[in-house]
Amino acid sequence: MSRPRRPNKRRSADTEPMGAGATQRERHQGTRQQGAPTRGPDSELRIIGGRLRGSHVAYSGDPRTRPMKERVREAVFNLLGPAVRDSYVLDLFAGTGAMALEAISRGAAAAVAFEQHFPSVRLIEENVSQLGASDFVEAVAGDAFFWVPRRLPTRDRRWTVFCCPPYDFYVERPADLLGLLETLVRAAPPASRFVVESDARFDFAQLAPLGEWRVHDYPPARVGILVIAGDTAEGPIARA
Repeated sequence: MSRPRRPNKRRSADTEPMGAGATQRERHQGTRQQGAPTRGPDSELRIIGGRLRGSHVAYSGDPRTRPMKERVREAVFNLLGPAVRDSYVLDLFAGTGAMALEAISRGAAAAVAFEQHFPSVRLIEENVSQLGASDFVEAVAGDAFFWVPRRLPTRDRRWTVFCCPPYDFYVERPADLLGLLETLVRAAPPASRFVVESDARFDFAQLAPLGEWRVHDYPPARVGILVIAGDTAEGPIARA
């Protein structure tokens, strides 16, 4: 198995044409809640498992980059188990980068964190640097809907894909979300894992054409996990 290409620290979508006549600024407007970032007593997260266990991950407190709750993240990684090891991680709506960093802590080979909110991209870079993970995590500043299909990783190792968008996207951009997931599922190598987080407004039956999703409720969150056919004995998904 070839080693993954060492990721660059950061790429900005501003460096390449966006297409369809839309500017980068236009693609960023109106996609998350408005509100100025504020840091408070709950503005730090922590890595839960692996070699970086206990390390702090800074969070600005900005509601536009709502992170997955720690208890949910812990449950998700318990369900994924050893399948994360040596996988290539795509964190589609990265926010703080906590999902990508948790995966790296647990032995993932490399990760790309996509985030369109530029202040949050800087925060991801700070978190990656503070945790000594710059050789493993690349932050991409840009719209995941545009950039992910153009930045698909190689298929020489399984993928772990985290899709944890703002919950309003399930109401405002359902076709875009379903299209993005379909593109990734169709391209993913065997034994890849997909983790999709939503709230109660989303019906996971809409994803049934892509495969068999195991759905777990952690109110207010719902998490669906899909395993691409061709699994190995090393990393079967845990059954809750």
